[in-house]
Amino acid sequence: MKTWLITGASSGLGRLMCETLLARGDRVFASVRDRAVLDGLSAIYGDRLQVTVLDLSMAATIKPTVEAAFAQAGSIDIVVSNAAYGLFGAAEELSDRQIERQIATNLTGSIQLIRAAIPFLRQQGGGRIMQVSSEGGQVAYPDFSLYHATKWGIEGFVEAVRQEVAAFGIDFLLVEPGPTATRFGAGLDIADALPAYRDTAAGKLRAALMSGEFVIKGDAEKCVTAMIAAADAASPPLRLPLGSTAYDNIEAALKMRLHALQAMKAVAYGADRQEG
Repeated sequence: MKTWLITGASSGLGRLMCETLLARGDRVFASVRDRAVLDGLSAIYGDRLQVTVLDLSMAATIKPTVEAAFAQAGSIDIVVSNAAYGLFGAAEELSDRQIERQIATNLTGSIQLIRAAIPFLRQQGGGRIMQVSSEGGQVAYPDFSLYHATKWGIEGFVEAVRQEVAAFGIDFLLVEPGPTATRFGAGLDIADALPAYRDTAAGKLRAALMSGEFVIKGDAEKCVTAMIAAADAASPPLRLPLGSTAYDNIEAALKMRLHALQAMKAVAYGADRQEG
């Protein structure tokens, strides 16, 4: 039996992960913004599901919540940073309040969750942190600029911190799903459209999303199965792309960036100091 701490467990991948882990006999500490949404699972699984209220945008509440979970559990094998907020709209269309909430939840909140967990994982001799990112941590769509800022940001944070804590037996797994059939789309905070963007790439994507033409290939249950399998593995990959859309988009983006980088090699080397 493994013990998991999962944020954002009320719906989507977080909820499915809780259900799957509990069904196989594991113990789950789940954080949600509304405790009642997990009452049905609590009635079935009793003490193996411990529910706590946490809003990652309220940074001061994160550390006490993590401390309480480790104190009650004794040890936690895997911390899953899954809670997220989706913001949609061209950068000019977004309000300051929306931008602040996006960064506070997806970036600052995830950073503070990881920082709060590390001392306990270090003291217990190791553990694993699964950060749910997105294909949007390596590629970019119009209308998701602030969402991408948080996902690219958290991936850079994880890349650095994993080097800092590897000696303590702590490792990381970045999960990068493509568009997946969850209620994430229904929960998007959509900014009011500006007419100036109607015929731009941003306007065209907005129209596709609103009309239902935006293609969603990912299967949530298959994604969760792959996430748990990776978390169970002795040596998981750092990055786990999920869905053909994610794989194809990330591959294309990496090839394009590599090609662009190689074209700049002479310029880059030319900026070195000359010896002698």
